Amino acid sequence: MTTETTGVKDTAGLRHELYTYSGEEQFLAGVRSFIDDALASGEIVLISVPENRERMLREELPGTDPGVVFMDTSALGRNPARLIPAWQRWISERAGEGRPVRGIGETDWNGRGGAEIEELRYHEWLLNLAFTGSPAWWLLCPYDTGTIDPETMRAISRCHPYTMVDDGPRLSPDYVKEPFSWADLEPACDPYEEFVYARGDLAAVREKVISCAAPYGLTGDRLRETLVAVTEVAGNSIAHGGGHGTLRTWVQQGTLVCEFRDTGVMSDPMIGRVAPSPRSLRGRGMWLVHQICDLVQVRSTPETGTIVRLHITLPQP
Repeated sequence: MTTETTGVKDTAGLRHELYTYSGEEQFLAGVRSFIDDALASGEIVLISVPENRERMLREELPGTDPGVVFMDTSALGRNPARLIPAWQRWISERAGEGRPVRGIGETDWNGRGGAEIEELRYHEWLLNLAFTGSPAWWLLCPYDTGTIDPETMRAISRCHPYTMVDDGPRLSPDYVKEPFSWADLEPACDPYEEFVYARGDLAAVREKVISCAAPYGLTGDRLRETLVAVTEVAGNSIAHGGGHGTLRTWVQQGTLVCEFRDTGVMSDPMIGRVAPSPRSLRGRGMWLVHQICDLVQVRSTPETGTIVRLHITLPQP
């Protein structure tokens, strides 16, 4: 990886670059230039983009170049927390091949709600942390300014140390190293059910979730998976959050929301977002929760304690 145009030396880890565009023509121009430059340098390119963008690139790229790989993220669902492990797995698998790596990562924003958008913003910020000390690689993140609101776009630009401009990559003037600035969680949807739990109450926690979910058709395997997730989070409250917690459940826009509050603190921002080592006995609970749920929101500070919201998409009527 060379950065002669920026005058800045890259160190091991992620070179995280933003590319803002408007419309298909500008998307193709920037991304194609990035791919051509990578292939000319003998680099591998991993592409993870929405289905319509993938079709466009497959038609645009001449032939089948072994240096270009498309990553299917459909199995990851809509939970942004599953994206970092997918990138980490791919990078680690190719670290020993001796070829530099570039990636192109664009997310489908269609139908995203406020909670999902906030987690996608957090995902962009966490990428800089997740690959500290990893094998060196370069990730280009295209964003269509015509489909993303200006406030979200400003927040995303603050997460990228580099930006692509007409004459090449540059250090981004918008990038900040400060901790992520969270937006307030939306209030619980009224009416909601509330239950205070403590040691010995895990069965009662599961019953509360069943009573909220069953009228909306959440049954069978998906209900059993949901109960595994709520048991893990409630168990964490009892073990690490002061021995007790508060569960709130409600249904909002076709989603079951289970919110857990306790007085503990989660100090690791990557908790649940990194695949646990086969030899590790810790970190498996929140990892499992992220694999089960369609979205997980975590807010944790010494002043307020911890809030964990689990989102489960309900069956369509």
